[in-house]
Amino acid sequence: MTIHDERDRNGLTESEFLESYDVSNYDRPSVTVDMLIFTVMDKEQENFRKLPEKSLQLLLIKRGEHPYLGQWALPGGFVAPHESLDEGAARELYSETNIRDIYMEQLYTWGDVGRDPRTRVISCSYLALVDRTALQVQAGDDADDAQWFEVGYRVLQEKKTNLAEGWELEKIVQLTLTHGSTRLTATVKLVETISDRKSVLRREIVESKGIGFDHAKIIEYAIGRLRNKIEYTDIAFYLMPHLFTLTALQQVYEVILGKELLAAAFRRKIAPMVLETNELTKDAGHRPSKLYRFDPNWNRTF
Repeated sequence: MTIHDERDRNGLTESEFLESYDVSNYDRPSVTVDMLIFTVMDKEQENFRKLPEKSLQLLLIKRGEHPYLGQWALPGGFVAPHESLDEGAARELYSETNIRDIYMEQLYTWGDVGRDPRTRVISCSYLALVDRTALQVQAGDDADDAQWFEVGYRVLQEKKTNLAEGWELEKIVQLTLTHGSTRLTATVKLVETISDRKSVLRREIVESKGIGFDHAKIIEYAIGRLRNKIEYTDIAFYLMPHLFTLTALQQVYEVILGKELLAAAFRRKIAPMVLETNELTKDAGHRPSKLYRFDPNWNRTF
């Protein structure tokens, strides 16, 4: 007897159970995907002799339909019954922004009740770092527009409160997303309660202007995860051209981490991940610098 032939407490085999199964026994929430596509770009500047400053940017779409009509949100949409989460994410990203064939990894699943005014929705978010110069973004589907927004992340307040058995950490974060004259803002409160060897972290949107759904909360979380991942993975190299200077690479790290790094310490840390080439930069107005490339075998253990 195989496991499929075993009978349950009602005397049914698995095939008999499935034939009589009523899918209406349980409520079925909708499933969506939301994509966080980050890039790092040079800021415009007048002095061409000065190395350009860089900014972290996030791709957003302007909603052309209710709910949140006219507000900006992450690219995304509903997953069809016949497709996987990854397939749904790739399809929605292409239909709304014209971007395809990029590497995305699952970030987090969001399931708060009431996060979507239409119905009960559970969303799986995806994270990607891309070289924007290699993409041709174009709005489509239910999106009126698709644009890159410069990301600002600032901690307004941090507070620690001692509890009877542990402590509570509270942090208030302000997000700003800017494209031309369009400025979106949000304030997110993070509260981490640590007691009896357990840690519970809660996020709450205190205020959100121009950002649809609970996407301000998702963006805040993604920035934190991105800063963590860049410390121990090679994710930053998705932003780099085939050949690059160590100074340009350091700028990318600094923009994502939101802090300046000591050049000597950075170069020691990054040394196992890059290979020096025999080529030099040829930028007008700048001294030639050595060019490097990513070493795909940097973390191979065999």
